[in-house]
Amino acid sequence: MTLEPAETNPGLEDEMLHSMRRRIDILQLDLSKLQVVTEAATGAYASTAVIAAIAGAEVHACARDTVHHGSARDAIEATRRLARIAGVEARISFSIGISTAALNSCSILTNSGRLRPITRDIIRFLPHEAVIALMFEAWEFRGTDFDLQACRDRGIRIAAVNERHPDVAVFPFLGPLCVRLLRDGDLNVADKRVAVLCDNPFADFLIEGLQEAGATAELFDDITPMREGAWDAVLLSLTPRERPLGRASLDMIARRAPGALLAQFWGDIDRSAARSAGLRLWPLTEPGRGHMGILLNRLGPEPIIRLQAGSLKAAEIVYRGAPQPADGIASLL
Repeated sequence: MTLEPAETNPGLEDEMLHSMRRRIDILQLDLSKLQVVTEAATGAYASTAVIAAIAGAEVHACARDTVHHGSARDAIEATRRLARIAGVEARISFSIGISTAALNSCSILTNSGRLRPITRDIIRFLPHEAVIALMFEAWEFRGTDFDLQACRDRGIRIAAVNERHPDVAVFPFLGPLCVRLLRDGDLNVADKRVAVLCDNPFADFLIEGLQEAGATAELFDDITPMREGAWDAVLLSLTPRERPLGRASLDMIARRAPGALLAQFWGDIDRSAARSAGLRLWPLTEPGRGHMGILLNRLGPEPIIRLQAGSLKAAEIVYRGAPQPADGIASLL
């Protein structure tokens, strides 16, 4: 199930608006006198532009057609409707495609799906003081999302958000999200045995979520130490590497968890090699390189709103030159 555009879910709009205002208050998000360039989007992702506008920014929202998340027109209509309900429609302008005029006056550019990839040709229009807001932690950086070297060449700062900060608190949703992924793959996790392959900070949250759902979950930080057993599922959450997991690694998983479902939560897989190894793989459709196999919006709008608002706060902190303590909301990539 994917979220429908906001215009077809009146109850969702009220829920989103309440969550957005609460998160702005918690974060003390203040984007007054700033120009934010972001995406126009459908469902929970329509919140990004509206959060920025409620927080005082002048916003330009860019739209484009997508295969799975509606057309450019759908995105503009959904974002405009949510902005109208929030009373900030006048603060948001729209374009189909990325407006170079908007980039020229941009304070914060979000690394949103309908803007990616952010290429050198886009970055060259940004003012030197502009900040790119990442919707993830610095260690999760994917080289395909934007041209890092172009940012370095022009001195454009890149703000990452601490998703584990208590005022953002997105990581606690990872456990329920992996349970949803397994259930989508026709595995009810209660009383099941799940091997979790995870080498990153997702690990504790995934284990906790599986255990709360009634599974017996065991953590392995790589395939090699994973012991052979009667596993019902192997949850893959390995940090993406230069190359996807190949035949040798996938054969090892097949030997140590015969008949188990291999759930691709995060980390790239050579799907042809997985099929040759006899593995049952979920999801059926390959995620984009370096992307997760299931999106947070499967759990409703709350985790998306927390992430978007937190990312905007991180960018605000960097743009205004506020302190960035190690355990704070913002860090520089």
